[in-house]
Amino acid sequence: MTDTNPEGRDRLSRWRLVLGGHEADGIRRGGGESVVLSAEDARRDSVLGALYDAPNKGPGGLGASTPRVARWLGDIRGYFPSTVVQVMQADAMDRLGLRQLLLEPEMLRTVQPDISLVSTLIGLGRVIPERSRETARAVVRQVTRQLEERLRAKTVQAVSGALNRAARTRRPRHADIDWNRTIAANLKNYQPDYRTVVPERLVGYARSSTEVQREIILCIDQSGSMAESVVYSSVFGAVLSSLRSVRTRLVVFDTEVVDLTEELDDPVDVLFGVQLGGGTDINRALAYCQDQITQPTDTILVLISDLYEGGIAEEMLQRAAAIVGSGATLIALLALSDSGHPTFDATHAAALAGIGVPAFACTPDLFPELMAAAIERRDVSEWAATNDIPTGHTP
Repeated sequence: MTDTNPEGRDRLSRWRLVLGGHEADGIRRGGGESVVLSAEDARRDSVLGALYDAPNKGPGGLGASTPRVARWLGDIRGYFPSTVVQVMQADAMDRLGLRQLLLEPEMLRTVQPDISLVSTLIGLGRVIPERSRETARAVVRQVTRQLEERLRAKTVQAVSGALNRAARTRRPRHADIDWNRTIAANLKNYQPDYRTVVPERLVGYARSSTEVQREIILCIDQSGSMAESVVYSSVFGAVLSSLRSVRTRLVVFDTEVVDLTEELDDPVDVLFGVQLGGGTDINRALAYCQDQITQPTDTILVLISDLYEGGIAEEMLQRAAAIVGSGATLIALLALSDSGHPTFDATHAAALAGIGVPAFACTPDLFPELMAAAIERRDVSEWAATNDIPTGHTP
């Protein structure tokens, strides 16, 4: 590769940074000389080399020194945008064995918090030493607070609006009449001589009530592949639990079932109560949730799992069918994340769909609308199709 025009200098420098400057990269300027980086680009090259020229899972150019890694993490934040920093942090976890170094509080203070880091921390879970636990909680709290700020308003608006629409009555008090809907419903009664509509049928909303109108159960698979879904679920659980008209329960499971409802007001407590990894017994989790259902027609059970069942699959499907048959709404979310198309057990997803349990992945931004559709007892599969969410159950 040679420099054939004056504007190629920056382009060649970029290629030099990408390819690493080894003899085989073939980058030369017009006269055949090697590309010489500016002082700033040389520093960028150094931090890239420390990561990508180092042997996988070895100390490489960073060594095993926490201060040296902390300095490297600070450097990449200075040289690259946050989106690139997050990619490099994720790569460093695997290539340089940083999971062990993240157990040190000095390291945690230098890392740019994001949902991937939170997933790593809750994956480390109980092995984080006591001296690092408070720092880890501070990192997790920063990320969950950001997520809650992003998602709270939309969730509250969607769920509250759906509850109000579900409570609509045709015999409203005068102050509760929805005049726009009343007029639309009575246009056939328009009297041209009087230029008015005779409101044969009134449409309005029931008065706001502090009584619980819906019960929502979030049943979350805590196998390692579901880490990001667990993080988002904890945030949504906290938001939903703050609504007086909704009773929210949060259950996590592997081969055991743990009810974390009492921790719902703080997503950090929920996440540090999770133990990622282990087996999966969906049937056992559904059995527990089924026992918690007291008002089936007012209950929405959201199973968040990749459906790789380690328990009795046939019994799991029978139990799901029984929940649906009771009048409860059961939805299987294959993932609740922004990480693209998930891997999942397509056979179980298709089997659930066959008994009336829609199974699909959902992004956090669409989840409030999904809950609104479920509260209003709309066809959830139809809602998914309207939002271009694949429901073909192919992995």
